[in-house]
Amino acid sequence: MRFQSFVNFLPFWDASNGGGQSQLSISAPSTIYAKPNVVFILTDDQDLHMNSLDYTPLIKKHLLDRGTFFKRHFCTIALCCPSRVSLWTGKAAHNTNVTDVFPPYGGYPKFVSQGLNENFLPLWLQEAGYNTYYTGKLFNAHTTENYYKPYVNGFTSSDFLLDPYTYQYLNSSFQRNRDPPKYYPGEYSTDVLASKAYGFLDEAAEAKDPFFLVIAPNAPHSNVGWAGDDGDPIGGGTFTLSAPIPAERHKHLFKDVKVPRHAGFNPEEPSGVSWIRDLKRQSQENVDYNDHFYRNRLRALQAVDELVDGVIKKLEHYKLLDNTYIVYSTDNGYHIGQHRLQPGKECGFEEDINIPLIVRGPGVAEGAETELVTTHTDLAPTFLSLIGADLRPDFDGSPIPVHTDSLLAAEKEWHEHVNVEYWGFALGEGQYESGFKYENNTYKALRVIGKNYNVYYSVWCSDEHELYDLNRDPHQLNNLLSDHKPRPHKQETILDIPVAKVAARLDSLLFVLKSCKGERCVKPWAALHPNGDVRTLDDALSKRYDAFYEKEQVKIKYNRCEQGYIVDAEGPQFETNGITYRDGLRWSEWT
Repeated sequence: MRFQSFVNFLPFWDASNGGGQSQLSISAPSTIYAKPNVVFILTDDQDLHMNSLDYTPLIKKHLLDRGTFFKRHFCTIALCCPSRVSLWTGKAAHNTNVTDVFPPYGGYPKFVSQGLNENFLPLWLQEAGYNTYYTGKLFNAHTTENYYKPYVNGFTSSDFLLDPYTYQYLNSSFQRNRDPPKYYPGEYSTDVLASKAYGFLDEAAEAKDPFFLVIAPNAPHSNVGWAGDDGDPIGGGTFTLSAPIPAERHKHLFKDVKVPRHAGFNPEEPSGVSWIRDLKRQSQENVDYNDHFYRNRLRALQAVDELVDGVIKKLEHYKLLDNTYIVYSTDNGYHIGQHRLQPGKECGFEEDINIPLIVRGPGVAEGAETELVTTHTDLAPTFLSLIGADLRPDFDGSPIPVHTDSLLAAEKEWHEHVNVEYWGFALGEGQYESGFKYENNTYKALRVIGKNYNVYYSVWCSDEHELYDLNRDPHQLNNLLSDHKPRPHKQETILDIPVAKVAARLDSLLFVLKSCKGERCVKPWAALHPNGDVRTLDDALSKRYDAFYEKEQVKIKYNRCEQGYIVDAEGPQFETNGITYRDGLRWSEWT
């Protein structure tokens, strides 16, 4: 794929055109409308780093070629339910306290118990005068038994996929408005979803009011089977996770395609923290199965590709396309074979957190891409901004500038960090580790991407630390803070600065972010340097701050590992005015 780029503030520069200016067309409504519509298509577990977008020609035609691709978009937690809650609330998982897919730490019941069913995006959109529609997966543990305990608030009309059938491609259950669930045995789930989405577009067009429509297919998530009578999506139950099932018409596709074979795929040398480093190298039989798993993910996405085409045609039919923003993303990324991992997510590696985001609509550059660092906590503010509604004062993110002029301006001052967090297990999927859990997978992490640096830093509840320089090590194979079998000629510097000094800055930045709220999540350096003289990692790397970061700052350290967000386990916290408290005592008093 070739896109025109906003990088280096030269959005119209096209080297393939001899260095001249290319013609960057801007989509714009032919008629001025009071309020635009929004269609949000949210897939499940779609990867960016295994090139899934290369196999969706209709998404390319309608969205990538007609919109802007945000290549540095990240989820802030690589697990579907907490990621979706962050998306719908504009808050990090440590502020929603929904951190898992099942109770007691996650799922729809946790969403309700935290009061979020009365305080999330669809309700704010309705307050702004919008009709709201939703079809597909909302949250995990939203089931055929609890869908009315209570009903989901905020939607003019809805038709939700429900557990335990959410991930059963040929045995889905949908629940419309306040009707009882309806089952669709033998029908392909994404095709059922598509018909419901088109129906909502008919309904929205007839209402003649501005609308917000979410279309959330289960593809390309694994197919999940629950075992007999003990299948319990609230308590966890017994389940298997196998390769996605494509529609019959797509089963023959991509027969020779394999997971991209870069240096990080099933590497000869182990890498990562202890539980990942202890993984055995996959056998050829295992690799062959995972290639099959990968092909079925691509095949399952073909029905989504067709759905996008159908949505465009419906909008064109009603003459709504020119006044509609179409946003395409996923809840989290995915890995297959990288770092010797079986199919799955839940890690902080780039495959799991760097995910697709495409925006098409009025005033959005066509066929463009940007390096602007954005996250899922930015999406709720973005949707409100697109329709001209007031923002919430407690958002942990900022509206993403999607229009050409605002995007160019933002690249000069936009933040360069992503706050990543996770609690609890990592789950193996597929034939070789279906349902197997790695319990010790609790960590805080940070991505920082500037003009001259590109780093990942993490601290684990086991007190392990990671630092990767992705400019030199794009597949995150060389942990610069590992004391395990140092590599020959191990990298000792980043930007010609000793690794330890860089790590000290990153630890302090992450210390602020791991419990941040509101604007502090967007401008964390201001908490460390209230006078405003540090706004980037580059600023903080000045020698004059060595003592501040290396000797004066409190370091991140967990008190213990937990499966969910329990503040007492999280170690020291950064609080107001840079004073660190724990159990009511200042850090100096506590120590």
